[in-house]
Amino acid sequence: MLFKRISKKLLVATIALIVIALVYFFPNGSDPEVYEQNIEYIEANKNPIYLRDNNNYIARTNIIMKETETEEKVKEIIESLTINSSKKDYIPNGFSALIPEGTKVLSLDFDGSLLKINFDTTFKSITLQDEEAVIESLIYSLTEINSIKKIMIFVDGELLTRLPNSNKKLPHYLTRDYGINKIYDLNTLSDCTITTIYYLSKFNEQYYYVPVTTFSNNPNNKIEIVINNLKGNSIYNPNLLSYMVNSVELLSYELEESKASLNFNSYIFDNFDDKTISEEVKYTILLSLKDSMGISEVVLKVNDEEIDKLSIEN
Repeated sequence: MLFKRISKKLLVATIALIVIALVYFFPNGSDPEVYEQNIEYIEANKNPIYLRDNNNYIARTNIIMKETETEEKVKEIIESLTINSSKKDYIPNGFSALIPEGTKVLSLDFDGSLLKINFDTTFKSITLQDEEAVIESLIYSLTEINSIKKIMIFVDGELLTRLPNSNKKLPHYLTRDYGINKIYDLNTLSDCTITTIYYLSKFNEQYYYVPVTTFSNNPNNKIEIVINNLKGNSIYNPNLLSYMVNSVELLSYELEESKASLNFNSYIFDNFDDKTISEEVKYTILLSLKDSMGISEVVLKVNDEEIDKLSIEN
């Protein structure tokens, strides 16, 4: 009898220990201190860059950038623009770099908003068909950095004043006024209007922006030129797209320094019931006005009712 009692007590004690162990080592879901997990999601540092697309345009896309300091960022951008560089795996599908393979940056010099780049002589091995595109790609990619407004290109310490193959003269300072994917529609060299319009293009269901600079004798102001060119039936190339339909009308506009207020009819709506304007329409307008007029803030109205306000760092 005594043995049975001792055995029973030992069994109860053993079971109790097992239960305590289970509770200790495998706590239930009600214990927040044990189950609480802090998962931090870090958004990739993406930077706009201008590369050759599948249709041979210099197009705006994004790549992941590691650097945040200006000088290191410049080096990383130039590396990304160089053929078969260490950044080649970061380039999105459908895009390609343009600077000749093996080109080295000998030095960088910052003077206010001016960036001076000194390449080695490999830079001059650009082909005739690529030389204009290389300059455009460099200008547009590097001036996406807010502090850089203009660049000068040197090769082995000597200022590059002409393109290596065509011998075309280059401006002393290279800015976005140089243009990109240029079109010339001129009857005379006087009264030339320069506008850069951002269209859409697509590769493997991914949309991206393509800027096209037109040199014309168009008598209209730049806002009207931008809107008229973004209307669907005005696009001259089937590889370029715009979601702005031809029935859209710019009723009025106001300009105040770097801000533009545009008033449209209701055909600019992507959805009439929700009174929404598509992202593609909004940002083709914003990017086009930024490049063409230095506009950094755009207010979009429909029949005098404010619908949206967009801004971009200038």
